[in-house]
Amino acid sequence: MSSVQRNNVKISGNGSKTMMFAHGYGCDQNMWRGVTPSFEEHFKVVLFDYVGSGDSDPSAFNRTRYSTLNGYAADVIEIIDELKLKKVNFVGHSVSSMIGALAAIKRPELFESIVMIGPSPSYINEGEYVGGFERADIEDLLEMLDNNHSGWSAMMAPIIMGNPEHPEFAAELEQSFCKTDPMHAQHFARVTFLSDNRADLSKLKTKTLILQCDKDAIAPTIVGEYVHKCIPGSQFVMLNATGHCPHLSSPGNVTKAIREFLL
Repeated sequence: MSSVQRNNVKISGNGSKTMMFAHGYGCDQNMWRGVTPSFEEHFKVVLFDYVGSGDSDPSAFNRTRYSTLNGYAADVIEIIDELKLKKVNFVGHSVSSMIGALAAIKRPELFESIVMIGPSPSYINEGEYVGGFERADIEDLLEMLDNNHSGWSAMMAPIIMGNPEHPEFAAELEQSFCKTDPMHAQHFARVTFLSDNRADLSKLKTKTLILQCDKDAIAPTIVGEYVHKCIPGSQFVMLNATGHCPHLSSPGNVTKAIREFLL
């Protein structure tokens, strides 16, 4: 199976440069629909779904390969290699920020830049490091996900999205969570929320932009600032947006920040 088939890769745009957009946990490539059209005039735009998400091929799931974020990073590299892409501008939301970083650390020649939206290298508080959650909190969330996928989705979507004045955003996120196969959702959640990539940040030499939102319940500002401090030469922008999914709730602000970074 080709990586293009496996990951349901879609390509648009006519530019000579490439932008690759990578979705977060429980989401798919459709979440970028408010952002990508603004870049299609000047870039080739590549969208895809991680294995277990969206319309990817479920038969490609391998528990061992995807036991860490490195398996998903390997998929990103395979897509780039198969499409013979050069100097990719990678935009990753949430967990995809770390997946993109791992891919760029392994194959730096493939990447022109990395944009991280709401990144977190580790969600669990440890010593002086503040990730936003105690380990017991994460374990409780994972246990609830195992026992009641739809209930977890209904509870977490409004918290993750924020923006209570726009309940339609949370409803879309909940629908996306519920569409994901429970087995894949449970597995990817464990890999995401129990990962610790703090030691990898200083290895990233690719030009990097960190986009942070106010009132982000998943990756609070202190985490974004930590990522900025640890990645040499990175840029940090506080968006005029709230919640964890600004590409849904405030796509214009996300687009503007990325444009200013790239152009």
